Amino acid sequence: MTASARKILDDLRRARALVIHPKDEEGAALLEQLRRLGCAVSLAWPPPAALPPEIDTLFIQLDDAQVMHLLPSIEETEPAVIAIVAYESPTSLKAIADVNAHGVLNKPLHPRGVLTQFALARYRRGYEGRLTSKINRLEETMKGRRTVERAVRLLVELNRIDEDAAYKMLRDRATASRVPMASVAEGVVSAHEAMSGLGLRIALAEKP
Repeated sequence: MTASARKILDDLRRARALVIHPKDEEGAALLEQLRRLGCAVSLAWPPPAALPPEIDTLFIQLDDAQVMHLLPSIEETEPAVIAIVAYESPTSLKAIADVNAHGVLNKPLHPRGVLTQFALARYRRGYEGRLTSKINRLEETMKGRRTVERAVRLLVELNRIDEDAAYKMLRDRATASRVPMASVAEGVVSAHEAMSGLGLRIALAEKP
């Protein structure tokens, strides 16, 4: 077994899965197969009112099941979702999209398809999470830059200095305080907003 394959299996064994499926032969077989992989798994039927907060993988039957009440819980816990459907129809396709499924199993369930969809869903969920983190960091960076730009404009306008001097003042204060420039800029903007209503002006003094 290659190192990559071992890493995938190790990830599956660490999963904390919930199967929402009728307690029939297919549900029992799916549960047993997941247990043989070594992951923690439980079966729930009828569908619970909400998902347990500790789960990170969800196998959920969508056909003829009242599960749409779980959408807020799915959005909150953000598990890897494997949808289970008996047939393709506009209704089932919409349900797959609504639960933001990362994988799909078709009924009747076959053991050979479970491992692939399980691994694929967890990979897609991990990639989705990494992408979301990158987007959040980018948004925070852009927000910080806009705040710095606004603070520079305020210092230029209120203190009659050029942009380079205003930027240097913010940078020097950030360096001296050992905080990001965006934090200093946010303080300048907040102070200006608080004081402007009193008819006062803010000036950021340079270090002597």
